[in-house]
Amino acid sequence: MKLKNKFIAKKSLFKKYMNVSLIMVFFSFLVLGIILIITITNYWSNQKRIDLDSRAENIAEFIRSNVAINQSLDGREDSFSINRAGEITDFLKLYVNDAGVDVIVTNTNARSILVVSNEKNVISNMIVAPDAVQKSIMESSYFSKGTLGGIYDYDRYIAARPIYYNNGKKVMGVVFVTSDMSDIAGFTDMMLKVFVLSAFAALAISILGIGLFSYNLVKPLRQMSQAAKQFGKGDFSIRVSETSNDEIGELAVAFNNMAESLSSSEQIRKSFVANVSHELKTPMTTISGFIDGILDGTIPPEKQDYYLHIVSDEVKRLSRLVRSMLDLSRIDSGELKLNYQNFDLFSTLVTVVITFEQEIDKKNIEIRGLDKITPKNVYGDKDLLHQVVYNLIENAVKFTNEGGYIEFDITENSERTDFSITNSGHGIEKAEIGLIFDRFYKTDKSRSKDKKGLGLGLYLVRSIIRLHGGDITAESVVGEYCQFKFYIPKKQNGQKKQERKNLP
Repeated sequence: MKLKNKFIAKKSLFKKYMNVSLIMVFFSFLVLGIILIITITNYWSNQKRIDLDSRAENIAEFIRSNVAINQSLDGREDSFSINRAGEITDFLKLYVNDAGVDVIVTNTNARSILVVSNEKNVISNMIVAPDAVQKSIMESSYFSKGTLGGIYDYDRYIAARPIYYNNGKKVMGVVFVTSDMSDIAGFTDMMLKVFVLSAFAALAISILGIGLFSYNLVKPLRQMSQAAKQFGKGDFSIRVSETSNDEIGELAVAFNNMAESLSSSEQIRKSFVANVSHELKTPMTTISGFIDGILDGTIPPEKQDYYLHIVSDEVKRLSRLVRSMLDLSRIDSGELKLNYQNFDLFSTLVTVVITFEQEIDKKNIEIRGLDKITPKNVYGDKDLLHQVVYNLIENAVKFTNEGGYIEFDITENSERTDFSITNSGHGIEKAEIGLIFDRFYKTDKSRSKDKKGLGLGLYLVRSIIRLHGGDITAESVVGEYCQFKFYIPKKQNGQKKQERKNLP
């Protein structure tokens, strides 16, 4: 129940992809909005700075031409009085009414001399932010955001310019031009609303697009999941659609190839079980029947030797079957090691041919080529290569026609030793040439000739040859002959005993 609940709690890949995509889109819009607001605010502030600084400079120049400098008794020029104050006030009111700014004129001691403002709490004869006054005098200009030393109840944009006299050598005062910041806030709010509406529209389109894309993206994966469940039930007939040329399409192709392989493997497994069952049942039944016949007296004493020889042959047959299965298991697991040594391949050939002398004579088979072959040393595992030669000759004797021939040839050069065996007979169909080295494959489906084989002989032959670094090929003309050729490389400098690393 816990496992079931855990499975139910899992999110589908479609939902995960949708959630991640939407979160990424949301945060992208969020970052874009923040960047947009910061950019607009900075742009607006820069524009305000340029505008207010220009106005402060113009007003400072206008006032300079309409003032008189007052000298104290000790000769210091530390204050000034404004001539034509009415005209200047009217001129500044145009700024206040038209541009929506406040103008405050101070002397060098930060005391306000002239104020043109819509704010009631801003009056003349006030001390106006001494620090701001000093900075504007020292730096020739000033820009900031604030309340101008508490004069205002809220933050404003502030620009200041000094008022020069004596050909710009001395400062008589400072002009402050301030502007309300609410206009930028209103503009920012408007832009934010436009952005939010646009973002929601884009998000809706993104949800639709990502949803369709995600659905189509995970559709093959969903099919693979369903197919994998059917595979677990033993049904390998399901295939997924191969509709794209991307990684998902490649995965679908690989999945279908895997399904084909599993289906083929399942057929091979069933065939193997049937073949092994048959091959084990037949000799065991023979052995059991003859042994029981000897024990219970059904077989008379004078015939017991004959039947015991049959039992011996069947036991040897079972031994060969078990040995082939063990060799196959060792090859598949990578545990088969090669015991390299120099030996005469021709001597091995002759020994194996003598082993089949009885079957050769029985079918009146002509042996060709042995008289032309000279001793040929090879470097390899003597026992395994003996098995190779044995399996090839056994196969040739089995399928050679009555009164036919088997021909051998061994040649060598500086790089390798070549071995070939050719037999007359029906041969192998062209469509089966590429399959005969697969394990459990038997060309004689009717079992009329190959009654003792499991379809492992040629697979083992190819595996052993490839373990030695060589290879084997087959060619045939139906109704005429069949030929197998393999080669073994010559011994390389520094070559040692080695373990099989990769399966053939």
